[in-house]
Amino acid sequence: MRYFDFDRIASYKKLAKYAKKKAFDFRGKLDAKRVGECLVPMAGGLTYSWAAKAVDEQCVKLLQELANEQMVIAKYKLLLDGEMINTGEKRKVLHHLLRGEQGQPVIEDGKNIGEFYRKELARFCDFACAVHDGKFKGSTGKPFSTVIQIGIGGSDLGPRALYIALENWALAENKKKLSAKFISNVDPDDASQVIASCELDQSLFILVSKSGTTQETLSNELFVKDKLTKAGLDPSKHMIAVTSETSPLARNSAYLDSFYIDDYVGGRYSVSSAVGGCVLSLAFGPQVFKDFLAGAAQADKLALNEDINKNAALFDALIGVWERNFLGYPYTAVLPYSQALSRFPAHLQQMDMESNGKQVNRYGEPISYSTGPVIFGEPGTNGQHSFYQLLHQGTSVVPLQFIGFLESQKHDDVTVDNSLSQTKLAANLSAQIVAFAKGQDNEDGNKQFPGGRPSSLIYGKKLTPEVLGSLLAHFENKVMFQGFLWNVNSFDQEGVQLGKILTKKVLSGNFGDSALEAYSKMLGIK
Repeated sequence: MRYFDFDRIASYKKLAKYAKKKAFDFRGKLDAKRVGECLVPMAGGLTYSWAAKAVDEQCVKLLQELANEQMVIAKYKLLLDGEMINTGEKRKVLHHLLRGEQGQPVIEDGKNIGEFYRKELARFCDFACAVHDGKFKGSTGKPFSTVIQIGIGGSDLGPRALYIALENWALAENKKKLSAKFISNVDPDDASQVIASCELDQSLFILVSKSGTTQETLSNELFVKDKLTKAGLDPSKHMIAVTSETSPLARNSAYLDSFYIDDYVGGRYSVSSAVGGCVLSLAFGPQVFKDFLAGAAQADKLALNEDINKNAALFDALIGVWERNFLGYPYTAVLPYSQALSRFPAHLQQMDMESNGKQVNRYGEPISYSTGPVIFGEPGTNGQHSFYQLLHQGTSVVPLQFIGFLESQKHDDVTVDNSLSQTKLAANLSAQIVAFAKGQDNEDGNKQFPGGRPSSLIYGKKLTPEVLGSLLAHFENKVMFQGFLWNVNSFDQEGVQLGKILTKKVLSGNFGDSALEAYSKMLGIK
């Protein structure tokens, strides 16, 4: 397999030459015909629309050449087959395997990894059913009504985003079993606020730490155990662990049970494992989580297509590279017109920026081109009344990724001024796409909208577990493909380690740096 830096390949030079010409002006080309033609089907009944992007037929052809030359589909297949793709940590990358085999069976030291994942899926699904049937109860004999996940980073952002995304749907479908809450920040105010909102004797805690040594998570575990003990409750009857088989949390009598993950699944990609599966299965039932996995597996299968016109994740990735490297746009806004996806941008922010925020290639050698963009976002229409001013009339062009649905999850609506709220939401979304694209001429400069702000749209009928799985996998695969295109390792995160090391120095009192000591004392550390 060939691995070349992005700027060394022929298609890069072709795209750079093409970009020096006047960029495709989609403002004057965006009409009903283009909107109807610039579509790529996705899994789960979703569709990817790129009509409002600065991309024409010639650009699409060159982007296809780029994907072919960097052999991104072949590299994806190697990943699925268990090749060592995470060069920094010398590990396989197997989060796709959590939702089904798309490649060859993956065997490591005689162990079938897919079988291991399926066994753990069955174990935590059975545990969730046992909780729902009342076979596990709290110290006082009361059934559990709330599940609280303790974790940080990928152990919090993805599971929290997906729980919020499905809560209204579950209520409408009579699928909600338990309420879920999350504790992540080591700031004691976080845990204190969550604990105060629960009935402790009816609360089941999920401690999530692959290593079993995550500082923030273990601090919050002790905080929770202290509260349980002071309430006269036995912490071991109120807590399970999600961890690796070699961690100190594994097979530990301090927990009702332990469910296992491994080093082949990175934190930001772990929501398809017990990290997301335990809390979602407890909250909504195992079948809901399995439907989510099925949607993700469908998306993973579509991502194997060499033709970018039939591979939405790859098309999206290529357009992102076009905008980042050839049009010079360093930001991307993710804007879901769905309150259910209110925390989805935060999860994508970690997934993208922790994966492709790299300045060296997969061999650790410096690169001379831009990699991952800054990701941010909020749900519409809230964002319209917050930061859209800069997006419309600011000096920086920010590419936009809209997400929308034809129906709300609960169908609980009201007609005001002759239209439903869901209709108003859709009207705002379509209006924003066209306003960003076409702008507005006005003699009053304050009312002049330059337009030319590129956007894509992912849309479907309604946000369901299967659709959510498809949506998540689309973005996971987009990030993976961009890493292959840039020739970086998207699956380690050394950038988070230095701060951890210095934190340990501060807490030990061995600062080793006068500025570190000064800032620490300024913040009350003696």
